[in-house]
Amino acid sequence: MNKLPLAKRVQILSLLCEGSSMRTISRVVDVSINTVTKMLVDAGETCAELHDEMVREVRASRVQCDEIWSFCYAKQRVAKTTGNADAGDVWTWTALDAETKLIVSYYVGDRSSESAIVLMDDLRSRLANRVQLTTDGHKAYLEAVEGAFGDDVDYAMLVKIYGDIPEAHKGRYSPAECVGARKQRITGNPDKAAVSTSYVERQNLTMRMSMRRFTRLTNAFSKKLDNHMHALSLYFAFYNFIRIHKSLRVSPAMAAKITDKLWSWEDIIARMDARETPKPRGPYKKRGADNSN
Repeated sequence: MNKLPLAKRVQILSLLCEGSSMRTISRVVDVSINTVTKMLVDAGETCAELHDEMVREVRASRVQCDEIWSFCYAKQRVAKTTGNADAGDVWTWTALDAETKLIVSYYVGDRSSESAIVLMDDLRSRLANRVQLTTDGHKAYLEAVEGAFGDDVDYAMLVKIYGDIPEAHKGRYSPAECVGARKQRITGNPDKAAVSTSYVERQNLTMRMSMRRFTRLTNAFSKKLDNHMHALSLYFAFYNFIRIHKSLRVSPAMAAKITDKLWSWEDIIARMDARETPKPRGPYKKRGADNSN
């Protein structure tokens, strides 16, 4: 099977995680858009398997959770008119270890309690010890955290208080000013000084800067939900295993001690190739054949 040179494959994956659109990548690397799309799909599936395999038995002390908005094909207000079942709002839920900055768990869905439950169940399965957990005031977290952790967690909510949107800013994207926050204990005995969502919210900004499909007020939004999810899987593998965190000076995965090396794109591509390599077939035997030889 014909493959692109390794250098070009590395370049495509790197550009996908550095804020370049797929058509820009196809022009820069001089390959077809279909080639870029296929690499995104293959890499996304590989990276999802990598996360599921490697991010296990994480020893964390403080975990912060949040959800970030994007949309697929069309915004929610016109989604029903498109005839596309995937059209509308898409929320990416993340759980981040505040010390190592590791993305422990993520989930792509809507903003319902069902999505919160999936995230918390997955987060609980990846942790090796009791943690202090902080979320924002979204009520969907309450049932999800109780169902996943029961009493085996120190859980608090950081409820932000917003002022009114200025009249001049109404009708366009302009969030209301945050005028305060209230720390609310929910379960266990959380350290009030450590009740924060600052790190996971900063990670949300990194996501918006690193993936073109998260950029606001452009036509670079995702057109297919599957590709949106592949892009996220690729990004989280890049963030956890390949990118050196500026404050840590190692990757989050190294800081969390789930790997002892800094991964490279060549490592990801090697895993992609291993997935595609057909398994050797055993000796074929016709039914009723003589096996005396």
